[in-house]
Amino acid sequence: MKKFKKMVAIEPTKLLPEWDERLKELAEEAVFYSDIPTDAATIIERIGDADCVMLSFTSFVDREVLDACPNIRYIGICASLYAPENANVDILHAEEKGIVVTGVRDYGDEGVKEYAISELVRLLQGRGPAMWKDEPMELTNVKVGIVGMGTVGSLLARTMNFFGMDVKYYSRTRKPAIEQELTMDYLPLDELLAEVDILITCLNKNVVLLDQAAFEKFGNGKILMNVSIAPSHEVPALKNWLEQPGNFAFSDTEAGLGEAVIGLPNVFTGKTNAGLTSMAKVRLAQKVIQNIENFQENH
Repeated sequence: MKKFKKMVAIEPTKLLPEWDERLKELAEEAVFYSDIPTDAATIIERIGDADCVMLSFTSFVDREVLDACPNIRYIGICASLYAPENANVDILHAEEKGIVVTGVRDYGDEGVKEYAISELVRLLQGRGPAMWKDEPMELTNVKVGIVGMGTVGSLLARTMNFFGMDVKYYSRTRKPAIEQELTMDYLPLDELLAEVDILITCLNKNVVLLDQAAFEKFGNGKILMNVSIAPSHEVPALKNWLEQPGNFAFSDTEAGLGEAVIGLPNVFTGKTNAGLTSMAKVRLAQKVIQNIENFQENH
């Protein structure tokens, strides 16, 4: 198995240190940066003559970067990759240049379902700084709508169903198998918004579905939870909605809701991604390294 000549991680990989060391063993030379580059020029300078580039989900390797760094053969994304249009690498241009781009799926989902249940229980029972209704409530029979029925959405649907919630969903494509498994109804987005009390969005990065009209259909006295790594909503529309009585918004990271709403008394965010537990980082690292080893065996 032939090693890369030079591996550069242009930003923190979000892996545990011991796994970064394992990554470095896959190249003759390795340079790992501990900060996030601020512009394309910095990224180009960092990559230089490297044939392997590693990054997380923060920086963007665009056409300008790819054209300026002709030695790149492989780009490894240490984060989820579902489709070219949602990636932080210009995958289509990379393919034109013969560069292989890989990412990872299904490594941090367990932490997300625990986060969702934990936050909802705290709010419904009043065990945190706020309580949803005048009396403590159970999850039982509460109407929850899930937007996006991919891996995370499916896991949340099963979890909410286990706790006796009334689960409905909207997705770009219907999922008959899980509908049958959970006796769960599919609804068009407008109908789902009007029907449920809690809305959980599980969408790919850069997919924005909720605008001012959507929040008006959703109504007040409701809960929005976004478990995507970027807003699933127009941030000004969310801010307007949060000014109405009885509304709450949650995300495991501040980036999931948008800077404009951080600090509001009915907004609850975390500093760390629920999908990046120490266990998830091990699963992520194993898949990242497997991707590289598969590449090196076949090129």
